[in-house]
Amino acid sequence: MIPRATYRLQLHAGFTFGDAEAIVPYLDQLGISHIYASPVTTAAPGSTHGYDVVDPTTINPELGGEDGFRRLVAALGARGMGIVIDIVPNHMGVAGDTNAWWRDVLRRGKASDFAEVFDIDWSCPIMLPILGTSLDEALDQGAIGVAQHAGRWWITAYDEHRFPIRDEDQDVAEQLPITTLLARQHYRLAWWRAANDELNWRRFFAINELAGVRVEDPAVLARTHALYFRLHDEGLIDGVRIDHVDGLTDPAGYCRLLRERLGPSAWIIVEKILAPEEQLARDWGVDGTSGYDFMEQVTALIHDPAGAAPLGDLWRDVSGRPDELGPEELLARQQLLAWQFSGQLEGCTDAFASLAHSAAATDGLTRQMLRRAIERLLWVFPVYRTYGTGDAAPASDARIRATVRSRVAPHVPPGEATVVGYILAWLAGTGPGDRGLATEAVRRFQQLSAPIAAKALEDTAFYRYGRLLSRNDVGFDAARMSLPVAEFHAIMMDRAAHWHKAMLTTATHDHKRGEDSRARLAALSAKPAQWRAAVEQLERVAAPFSDGIDRGDRYQLFQALLGAWPAGEPDASFADRIAAWQTKALREAKLRSSWEAPDAEYEERCNSLAATLITTPAFVAAVKAFLKEIDSIARRNMLVTSALRYVAPGVPDLYQGTELGDFSLVDPDNRAPVDYHRRASAIAAPPEKLRLILALLDLRRAYQPLFAHGTYEPATINDDSRIVAFERHHDGTTLRFAATLGDHSPSTRIAFPSTREEEAATLFTSGPVWFEVVSA
Repeated sequence: MIPRATYRLQLHAGFTFGDAEAIVPYLDQLGISHIYASPVTTAAPGSTHGYDVVDPTTINPELGGEDGFRRLVAALGARGMGIVIDIVPNHMGVAGDTNAWWRDVLRRGKASDFAEVFDIDWSCPIMLPILGTSLDEALDQGAIGVAQHAGRWWITAYDEHRFPIRDEDQDVAEQLPITTLLARQHYRLAWWRAANDELNWRRFFAINELAGVRVEDPAVLARTHALYFRLHDEGLIDGVRIDHVDGLTDPAGYCRLLRERLGPSAWIIVEKILAPEEQLARDWGVDGTSGYDFMEQVTALIHDPAGAAPLGDLWRDVSGRPDELGPEELLARQQLLAWQFSGQLEGCTDAFASLAHSAAATDGLTRQMLRRAIERLLWVFPVYRTYGTGDAAPASDARIRATVRSRVAPHVPPGEATVVGYILAWLAGTGPGDRGLATEAVRRFQQLSAPIAAKALEDTAFYRYGRLLSRNDVGFDAARMSLPVAEFHAIMMDRAAHWHKAMLTTATHDHKRGEDSRARLAALSAKPAQWRAAVEQLERVAAPFSDGIDRGDRYQLFQALLGAWPAGEPDASFADRIAAWQTKALREAKLRSSWEAPDAEYEERCNSLAATLITTPAFVAAVKAFLKEIDSIARRNMLVTSALRYVAPGVPDLYQGTELGDFSLVDPDNRAPVDYHRRASAIAAPPEKLRLILALLDLRRAYQPLFAHGTYEPATINDDSRIVAFERHHDGTTLRFAATLGDHSPSTRIAFPSTREEEAATLFTSGPVWFEVVSA
């Protein structure tokens, strides 16, 4: 069943199936048809998100277990509602000893029944990067020992980590020297810093606690997906959202298999970051993406193109950093490859070296030549990855390779363009050499290019490049300030034709700032000169408290404060939220602090500045004055964002709590507890945003076929006003919608496709959004 409208819930021990069941009447009252739940499988104890799955065969007892899940489903079914779940095929949590599969692999090695589940290089012991020092130092400090637990002997580290000892060593574990005992295991304990260079198993991005899963193996897929298939076969779930599909060996093949197994009526969407100009393949058998692309399109639409150059100039003047994203992204890719992914890069190089040695035509290519070629290709790769394996390469891969060939040319060492050509040929499935080796080499490249793109752009460059923070979010093209209305129309027409079942979202558990915070900051693009003047004033006020603080960091703080500024007076909790965001931003940027080597003193200075500013009357007055200046534009942006989510072709998702103002910051702030009593009470006299959402969800319930299958036809505007207006038609019923994106003239007239030009309407007498449904 395709949902009419979903509501995303973040489930954890503090918000269980029982808590979700309690708000079902409220969700029904809103007009929601389906809960869209975060992962429900058993995760690491205390997990607040569920993506660190430790047992994919059971429903998490911390959420209420299968009984609790069934009660929730029954409560939904009683109201004609349903549920879709987030599934995690790419990785599992392996921290501690709570994952029985991983524990068995450590205990039995390659002989384990679960050895094929994880993507491990078995040529050497499994590296466990958990030590705070070298192994020798840890031994000298007495940090490693042997202890009994549950009738078995275990190796312990720092009295907090526990690792199983081989069955063969149980009888001698206490007698053997610890160094001898360690040497006999299927794993080796190592300094955590060595993971980037020496890890011999695939992890999720750069997270040592998440191990890659080989769902390309049919037996592994069957074992890890048995619960999902059973829940669907029993009619308990109506569909799935596939987490990080690009992490899989063969995303297309996996999606097609899932569609075949779940059937044509299941709703299947994928978490897929689409780069600029990239489109989701139509032959995967999925209903679309989970909506990051729509979030980007709507956000870009509400930004004013006139702000691009002046805001870029302001950023360069304040920070001394580039006013364009490109240089920041390139540097981040170069650094991340050298810092965090050198081990994967070397493994990828080894695979291509073996492939090259299998072909006479490539005799003479050295390993270092291949490494330089791979490295430089990854510097400029325009998308997360290609999807072909050998002859199965899709046509879209050819366009990507052509772009890469052009982009990489300036970076290639003299005389080594031929080496790049061989790599691209192998990616195309046309290069020489052993086919099996080629498949493995291509797999390694594809599973390296995706995390490089994500970590370098979204988790590094986006925290360094501060032209306008509302353009730096998951799946966004921060290089461009705005999206022309005509381009938005073209995208929506394609959605109506091909992706009318895809998810539409403007807030997620991964966003870097809430939808209303982005909408407020987008107003700066319409008033860049006024913002520059405001920044100069804010800097004067902040100067006495800013010793040793980088101006660029301070400027990003100004934007964060403006975007998240509360309706009332900022308090200590607001300061704490800003401090958490700021600390994460500094560490992700990796310029003056990092997760690997935090600069606590600098972070404290920045946190102190933020806390001081929000209690300094002159600063507070300046922020409030500017908020008042941009209030009408910000309000317009907020309403247009919400409205388009419900009228565009697709399935709208409402992220938990955002039916009221969403001024959240990056996680964990965007996953904070939601006051549902307040929201349920607000329905009686709803504020503006909630009133709009209620009205549009009511229309979607009343005219389901129109919104599910309606066409999309742009209207004609009689001047150059920034207005988005269109009609959607289905079976004699028409939705007309219009929203203003900028200053407009009261005489602006809109001619909808189904009306004659002389019947063009003058709209917006009561607000920035107008709509109606008419029947023939």
